[in-house]
Amino acid sequence: MIGAALAVVRKDLRLAFANGQGPVQAVLFGLLLVFLFSLSAAPGERFSAQQGLAIFWLCSSFAVVLIFSLLFRFEEENGAATALLLSPLPVQGLWLGKTLAGGVLLVLCQAFFFPAALVFLDLGVAGEALPLCAMLAGVDAGLCVLGGLVGAMGYGQSAKDALLTIIVFPLQIPLLLGGIRIGEGLMRGGLWSDVSGWFGLVFAFDAVFAGAALFLFPYVFRGEQG
Repeated sequence: MIGAALAVVRKDLRLAFANGQGPVQAVLFGLLLVFLFSLSAAPGERFSAQQGLAIFWLCSSFAVVLIFSLLFRFEEENGAATALLLSPLPVQGLWLGKTLAGGVLLVLCQAFFFPAALVFLDLGVAGEALPLCAMLAGVDAGLCVLGGLVGAMGYGQSAKDALLTIIVFPLQIPLLLGGIRIGEGLMRGGLWSDVSGWFGLVFAFDAVFAGAALFLFPYVFRGEQG
């Protein structure tokens, strides 16, 4: 299944960048959000770490919707989804490939969001890099696992972007809350042990929704083809 998933990743990334655009829409939308929020501060006022991280994860949350809408749009073209279902490719491999491709594109978007948040929101960064990277990996994994599953639910729907938004955002709340709390504690110089409970919440979220996606994705995606 891993080999099949990597083949899907290569296909999706090649298609995403084929026209030279990639996740440009998601990047521009996120940067616009950061800039607009920066205007809400009074001259000389600094955003707190909690506020800055909330804005960062809000940008990432919107980016996930746009990214997975783009990735599943590829399967609508020329009956590609039907061809994939008729191929020896495991359906779970398709979900894993979409999830991994979405993760690559999300990290690319965040490479723009985070520096923009540091500059426009005047955030100070403290703490060790390893726990911050673990936080980023855990929350990003949950966002993409959820995006890959819910993206299949919206596949083939005329209002799929609205459907994705309605379903995804409420489910993301525990994950985003964990990312904000962990990041706030670490950026203030806190220890790993201080936020271990929130790490447990994030990784439990990842495990639960990954298991649900592996079980439900074949039924959801095949059902949309029926």
